[in-house]
Amino acid sequence: MATRQIGFFTRLLDDVPAAERYRLALAQIRAAEAAGFHTAWVAQHHFHGDEGGLPSPFPFLSYVAAQTSAIRLATGVVTLTMEDPIRVAEDAVVTDILSGGRLEVGFGSGGTAQSYTAFGQNYDDRHRVFAQNLGVIKAAWSGAELPGGNRLWPKAGGLADRSWQATFSTGGAARAGRDGDGLLLSRTQPRPKDRPDATLAEIQLPVVEAYLAALPTGRAPRILASRSVFVADDREEARRFARIGLSRQAAKFRESGHTIDETSLDTLIRTFDVHVGTPEEVIRSLSQDQTLEHATEIAIQVHSVDPPHAHILRSIELFAAEVAPALGWGNRGAGTGPQRAALETIR
Repeated sequence: MATRQIGFFTRLLDDVPAAERYRLALAQIRAAEAAGFHTAWVAQHHFHGDEGGLPSPFPFLSYVAAQTSAIRLATGVVTLTMEDPIRVAEDAVVTDILSGGRLEVGFGSGGTAQSYTAFGQNYDDRHRVFAQNLGVIKAAWSGAELPGGNRLWPKAGGLADRSWQATFSTGGAARAGRDGDGLLLSRTQPRPKDRPDATLAEIQLPVVEAYLAALPTGRAPRILASRSVFVADDREEARRFARIGLSRQAAKFRESGHTIDETSLDTLIRTFDVHVGTPEEVIRSLSQDQTLEHATEIAIQVHSVDPPHAHILRSIELFAAEVAPALGWGNRGAGTGPQRAALETIR
């Protein structure tokens, strides 16, 4: 397999008002571009600002496109079950044009049950609605005739070849493979009740296998593995931020009725599948994740540690300059020379 690309992922969760969240997210993406990252991924969330700060990804990515030049821009994901598919198809095309063809579009059926109600949708119908809406988007992008004799304008260009699907299941992975789409793997997943101690790789490797088995002959696999990664110069500082963020996340899980083992910080780190510490510690931790051997891109996010902005920028820099090269990922020259100067400017 070719060298695995590296991506930066954000849910825009900085603890500041919305306008400042967007400014900081732009700065983080620009830092990732300067450090040699291949892609910047943003998540869509409706209504609940403590889950994610971006309900409208396409306007934000168009804004980012105007202030970047090379990094690819991606949705991870558009919650397609709560969207008008033709509008999504149109918004994606316009964003792709404004970005100079840098858009990657990830789709999913996520979101809380309460969010569906506001959009007149039933949470239990999400898988059926997702498949239906995705079919409409693919048809629109292909130039097919839409109701009323309409066709999409502007035309979609190559967006159909830059479509991705997020899933937790082997069935969803097989669908993504049959469609020739990329596969988006999450940073963590719920453990089966009968296998509470299963590793993330043990859960995700069957998903990868189902995807690869369903992929049409001659279609190159595209597999993105998102991972929670926070790299710091100082181990104790990294663990201090991890304790704050993961304890906060554990409290949210308890409020939702889940049982969380908070015996120690290391227990929380394992529970939430977090890779945290100095570059050497993160290299060692990521090297043990067997799923990453099959990924074509690894996208890192600081959630659920969620350290302050300056520490996110430093984590981006350390990952690109020290962690990724040690694992044979991404641009081995990232973080040096002109790129380091660009990072300093962004700070």
